[in-house]
Parts: sequence; C-alpha cells; structure tokens
Amino acid sequence: MSVQAYQQAAARAESPRDIEYRLFGQVTRALIAAAELDRGDLSGRMDALDWNRRMWSVLATDCAGSANQLPRQLRANIISLSLWVNRHTSAIMRNEAEFGPLIDVNKLMMQGLEPRNDASSAAA
Repeated sequence: MSVQAYQQAAARAESPRDIEYRLFGQVTRALIAAAELDRGDLSGRMDALDWNRRMWSVLATDCAGSANQLPRQLRANIISLSLWVNRHTSAIMRNEAEFGPLIDVNKLMMQGLEPRNDASSAAA
C-alpha cells in the first residue's frame, strides 16, 4: 500500500477528536524533547515552541468561528488557554520560564480528548 493510500485510509477512519488527540501527542513529544535540549540549541527549542503555538492558534481561531459547535464556555476557555500558551511561550523564548507548564496543559487536553472505546463509554 502506498503512503498516500494509507494516509487516505487513516483520514477516513479517524474522527476529528482522534486527529486532535494524535496532534497533541506529537506536539507534546516535541516539547518534551525540546525541554531536554541545551538552552543554546535555539533552533531545536524554537521549532517545538513554534509548532505548539501554531497548534493553539489554530484551535483558538476555530473556537472563535460561529460554525464551531462546542459549548460557548468551552470555546472561551480554549481561547483563553491559547492566549496563555502564547504568553508562556514568549517567556520560555526569553529564558524566563520553563517548558513544564506547556507540557502539562497539553497533557490535560489529551486526557479530555482521549479516545474512549464503546464499552467504557457505555459504562460511564
């Protein structure tokens, strides 16, 4: 199977929630790896920070749109988190903050997006 065929099959099989969960996982792994780099490795650190910031920016933009069907308060909370991520990222870039809080917020978002199998959601 070609890579393109695999990607198309995966896209059809994944829900938007699954895709968001997978993206958060990839970005969070990049942040964890960047946090372990020497502070002098600006390129490696900045790439992960920029990816995370862009992801949160897209989430905020989506939540600000009138077509978004999430509850209004949840959308406002995601937008607020995006603003915080932006400020905290800038602080890390100035060596005034650490990666830990960004990683923690992403992990919390992943917990909320975590795929649930049918048996566990029926029991809940």
